Amino acid sequence: MSAEPSSHRVSLRRRLVQHVTLPLLLTWGIGSALALGIAAYFTQRAFDRTMLDAAYLLSTHLAQQDGRWVLNMSADDIRTVLFDQSERVYFAVQSRDGRVIAGHTGLHPPPADDDAETRYTDLYYQGHRLRAVVLQRREPRLQIVVAQTTTTRSALLRQLVTYSIAPQVLLLLGLVVWLRRVVNRDLQPLSRLQELVQARDAADLSPLPRELLADAASRDVHGLASAIDALLGRVAEGVAAQREFAGNVAHELRTPLAGIRALAEYGLAQQQPARWREQLQAVLGRQQHASRLVDQLLAMALASETGAVLQLQRVDLAACARDRLLQLLPLADKAGVELEASGLDEPAWVMAAPALLDGLLDNLLDNALRYGHQPGAAGQIRLEIARASGRLLLSVTDRGPGIGAEQRESLKARWRQGSDGTRLGQGAGLGLSIVQRYAELMQAEFGLDAGDDGTGLKASVAFAAAAEEGVRA
Repeated sequence: MSAEPSSHRVSLRRRLVQHVTLPLLLTWGIGSALALGIAAYFTQRAFDRTMLDAAYLLSTHLAQQDGRWVLNMSADDIRTVLFDQSERVYFAVQSRDGRVIAGHTGLHPPPADDDAETRYTDLYYQGHRLRAVVLQRREPRLQIVVAQTTTTRSALLRQLVTYSIAPQVLLLLGLVVWLRRVVNRDLQPLSRLQELVQARDAADLSPLPRELLADAASRDVHGLASAIDALLGRVAEGVAAQREFAGNVAHELRTPLAGIRALAEYGLAQQQPARWREQLQAVLGRQQHASRLVDQLLAMALASETGAVLQLQRVDLAACARDRLLQLLPLADKAGVELEASGLDEPAWVMAAPALLDGLLDNLLDNALRYGHQPGAAGQIRLEIARASGRLLLSVTDRGPGIGAEQRESLKARWRQGSDGTRLGQGAGLGLSIVQRYAELMQAEFGLDAGDDGTGLKASVAFAAAAEEGVRA
């Protein structure tokens, strides 16, 4: 199933602006509605209070004449009391049965739901929508109605909305614009990072530009760029290791394969079976050399790959050494090399990885077996385990020509051979580098020195000692 095209997805900056703007708009809308509702309520209260005062003033001028209640005010006084510059004001003094004592006829408020002294209501009169106050008098039992049009209060409310909402809208628009600019600025390094990654060739694993990390304003963008940079570094190291491995294999196998081909061609050109057998044996020797070279290369690659996840455990170094010596006996007898061992009678517990420890012993013993004897003389290999300064020291000493002090450190690197190995045409310069790498992975120290009596080569590996109790892992 193919992924959804990125063009159909909303951009991150748009989502950020939306996630901030929409709640802000909603909050502002609710707050403005509440503020306007409260303002409208108190504005209406102010206008209603003015009408109520006029109703109370009219009620104070009610008087009884000839057994009837009358409003004892002149027309000019009434106009003065009810004067409003912009509104039409109506009034009526009515008995409880609806008879008009004074004022405008037809000004009838809806019936009251309770017996409250004052109440406010909306009504229509002469085609106008009016706001009215009704004042109930218990003695005498009369009601005074004062009503006025709502043009002024509606205009005031519109002005209040205009002068309060408009600046807030402008401020809100300014905030949205500022927010978009800030989001765009903070996400600019992310956009540059996307462009750099998309424009890169598959073979380009160089680090990201330093200015990209420096321009990242947020910790998240900086962390993402740093993580990608670190990933590119790790991938580059892996690719470099693969290229080195492939190049080294191609380079080192070229010679033995060419030799095998030459021996095969020479053998095919011969007629005597003895010659064929001789060439086949030579081919077998070259094949074994090439096979051993590939095994060493794979072992080195495996050691480098597993370094980050290697788990050390308690291992009996003495038991491992005894096993490797027993496996080496046939080859040593064939080569005329004498094997000696000391310190293997008691368990020697170290912190190591069994597979790497076996490989380390194999390479040390193989190197000593190949180069550990003088020409024309019997060879000797001595394996010893000793305790020194709270650590267990494994040493393999041969009786070979030895190596100068200036060459010993270089032999720990790949593809480096001593003069004896070069002269004999054996090995590929990987054995001791594998030992060096295995020792690093097992947190041990590898060193090369001259033999105890100044002759030969002594290879030593110092391990961290583990507890004595237990059995071999």
